Amino acid sequence: MRKRSLATLSAALVVGSLCAGAPQPRAEAADSGRGAGSSAGLGVDLDTVTIPELQARMAGGSLTSSALTRAYLRRIRAIDPTIHAVPRTDPTALRQAAASDARHRHGATRGPLDGIPVLLKDNVNTRGLPTTAGSLALAGSPPDTDAALVTRLREAGAVILGKTNLSEWANFRATKPTSGWSAVGGQTSNPYVLDRNPCGSSAGSGAALAASLAQVAVGTETDGSIVCPAGMNGVVGHKPSLGLVSQAGVVPISAEQDTAGPMARNVIDTALTFSVLSGDRTAAGPASPGALRGKRIGLWRLPSLGPEVDAVMTRTAKRLRTAGAEVVEVTPPYQQRLAELEFPALLSEFHRDIDAYLATREGPRDLAELIEFNRAHPAEQTCFAGQELFERALAAPATTDPEYRAMRAELKDLSRRSIDETMAAHHLDAIASPTNPPAWTTDCARGDNDVIPSSTPAAVAGYPSLSVPAGFVDELPVGLLLMAGDHEDTELLSLGAGVERRIHAWRAPRYLPTVGTGASR
Repeated sequence: MRKRSLATLSAALVVGSLCAGAPQPRAEAADSGRGAGSSAGLGVDLDTVTIPELQARMAGGSLTSSALTRAYLRRIRAIDPTIHAVPRTDPTALRQAAASDARHRHGATRGPLDGIPVLLKDNVNTRGLPTTAGSLALAGSPPDTDAALVTRLREAGAVILGKTNLSEWANFRATKPTSGWSAVGGQTSNPYVLDRNPCGSSAGSGAALAASLAQVAVGTETDGSIVCPAGMNGVVGHKPSLGLVSQAGVVPISAEQDTAGPMARNVIDTALTFSVLSGDRTAAGPASPGALRGKRIGLWRLPSLGPEVDAVMTRTAKRLRTAGAEVVEVTPPYQQRLAELEFPALLSEFHRDIDAYLATREGPRDLAELIEFNRAHPAEQTCFAGQELFERALAAPATTDPEYRAMRAELKDLSRRSIDETMAAHHLDAIASPTNPPAWTTDCARGDNDVIPSSTPAAVAGYPSLSVPAGFVDELPVGLLLMAGDHEDTELLSLGAGVERRIHAWRAPRYLPTVGTGASR
């Protein structure tokens, strides 16, 4: 049943994208420019082109994967020194692209991602490329094998373009970390305003996509680390239902919540990438003009994120109602209890799971050795010195402890009820909330300013969530986070495509050095 619905959705998405026509290219930009995403001689606008449009051009012979890959490599060389999102590119990328071109010439393509350049977060094992989680402790020998999701990307013909910077150890080292900083990659900047933060541990993936340094990227999330960087960098991010994307070969925090997921500049590319990551090539998602008509959406406003963000939500609700959706205001229950329980449970799970992962790599063999490594290496302390979470995890109860097991059971129950009961009580198709506040100023001394509760219910429950661009506060993007029930990823992507089509909030970054505060728009 699920596969049939995914196939129908996939076809609708691709046909809808192609019928809309490729976007008109902007004025040709020099490779060193920071505005339009056009690349001289390529004939497409990298900011706005979709995977189906690229595949149509490759099938017609007017574009090759080699030309597309070279264009993205040129953009990385020109733009990344400003934002520090891509610490390394894959030296085999052009060989991978040439192999895809041969498949295209012989009519033997492997699907929609064949020849499409993809960036991977630097906690995803990639054969022949360093996989560091941002830490010098793992910066020696690369992994011997690919993560399961990388195997799927290679089998689909995707071009592995390189690695994106992340918040070191996926932001699970210090109590006051600075998102987007790692000892390996330095500090990633938000392309919209360079002194502002890119948010979450998938910071490099979000920033790289905003700057059009790849067609799609892979992020990972335990709680908020796909959707917050997507929202704060003005792109799309999908946190899949737990278990749909294999976590094998990905540096962990918690097997109970971790998942990798796709990020892109639009929903169709996100959905097509999810179809490969999940192993279901038909999984993609799509939008007809009436996709929102009759849908019931619960709006969780979260006024704690500020009046400017709330104004974006008000305008979003109005646009959704104009498109035929019913929008009702909701407040999912149990949020305070979830906040009390989640972190202690993650400490126990991290100790278990990071020990298992470190045993597969050269370097520190367990969490205790990792703590000692950080104490002995001053470069690990150049932004913030703390590793309080590591130390607390080392002392946390084992995951066999009855107190821990009761905690995780209550977390699972309350998080699922918070979504299920809200959706049932209001007969909803999805719950919507702001993904993020306007990006805060990056400051190593202060750390993040990121109390953002919207991602927690779906993250703890293992349910899907999807962030799509909703608007701006000054020059700073704000996302709309959509949540739905377990394994309703396809339905959520379809709804997200309808929201994207109606709101049409994306715009390219301008790489401003700084910006004040003011009215949202």
